[in-house]
Amino acid sequence: MDLKDIQNLIKFVAKSGASEVKLETEDVKITIKTGSDHEKSETTYIQQLPAMPVATQQVVSQPPTDAPVAPSAKETTAAPADDSSKYITVKSPIIGTFYRKPSPDKAAFVEVGDSVSAGDVLCVIEAMKLFNEIESEVSGKIVKVLLDDSSPVEFDQPLFLIDPS
Repeated sequence: MDLKDIQNLIKFVAKSGASEVKLETEDVKITIKTGSDHEKSETTYIQQLPAMPVATQQVVSQPPTDAPVAPSAKETTAAPADDSSKYITVKSPIIGTFYRKPSPDKAAFVEVGDSVSAGDVLCVIEAMKLFNEIESEVSGKIVKVLLDDSSPVEFDQPLFLIDPS
């Protein structure tokens, strides 16, 4: 099952009004959960079954508390920056469009020099008409914003550099 098939399945489930759909084949297990219209949330998890190497990928962020197999929607890893390896690189957990502001008429979530705490929203990434908040997993100071507002972003692409000291 390729990404296009998964995206079409997500769209179909969203339009159908079903609250949860599970699909299991020989090598892939997919669970799609949609929230009520009030919540406007949609979550999809894809899990490779033991026949293949075990790997789990989250297509749309917002992990539920009862699914420990899903990876964190926010990924941060220590990576060397251009001038120093002491910075933490916040990377995109999904493919989509990067937005620094919650809406065009609002201020940016964070600016260079701002102090952030773990759990603070850094940006949103739009994927398939869903806006996924990307939160900081570390406390520190924003050193650099690596993308312009409204830029396309790939999976695992660096978004921010944070100085944890």
